[in-house]
Amino acid sequence: MAIHGGPSKTPGGNINTDKLDRVVADARKARDQRLSGYREQSLRLHPWVCGRCAREFTHANLHELTVHHKDHNHDNNPPDGSNWENLCLYCHDHEHQKYEEHLRGVGAYKDEKKGGATFNPFGDLKSLLGKGGD
Repeated sequence: MAIHGGPSKTPGGNINTDKLDRVVADARKARDQRLSGYREQSLRLHPWVCGRCAREFTHANLHELTVHHKDHNHDNNPPDGSNWENLCLYCHDHEHQKYEEHLRGVGAYKDEKKGGATFNPFGDLKSLLGKGGD
């Protein structure tokens, strides 16, 4: 049974490689257009600075700046860029690793999104200052 739209076998049992080559080429072309489209838009909309580590980029190293989808959905590309953030390669990899750990049920991805650390180093400062000698 042939899959709709995929390669089909000829009556002799051979796969139609011409059709397979066309399907693969069309898929790669569509992917390249989609990727270059939102990357170019994000680079026009947002500064060439990593949104995490604040590393700055120039034309010479711009290839190291990636576009991250905040909701991890690569098909969600609003024209205002609200689902994108520019991240350097290292921060982008780190963000995806945190997300993968979250999906597996480990890591602190959820806690970080809720506001980060909860420890307040100055929480008892008022009482400490009140104990000073007058």
